[in-house]
Amino acid sequence: MFRVVLCLRIHAGREQEFERVWAANTAAVADHPANLGQFLARSADSESTYYIGSDWVDEPGFREFENSREHVEHRQKLHPYRSHGSIRMMRAVPGLVG
Repeated sequence: MFRVVLCLRIHAGREQEFERVWAANTAAVADHPANLGQFLARSADSESTYYIGSDWVDEPGFREFENSREHVEHRQKLHPYRSHGSIRMMRAVPGLVG
């Protein structure tokens, strides 16, 4: 499995609107055949910091989505809310189930 985690700083006062727009446009990611799921989380330390995580079958599947028209359109809908962001990509290793 290949995991992608975005850390986004949202313009102050636009957090609730960002959450609504993200939720309304999740199909752009979820409908891709290589996508295994995604989540949105807000930092406990900052009202304006969010994490978007998505899991993929493999890195080539993610890269296919990353270069797709659907990704560009999805990103354009979220871009007005962010002041800056970063991305981390990782390969899953064995974990524990609680």
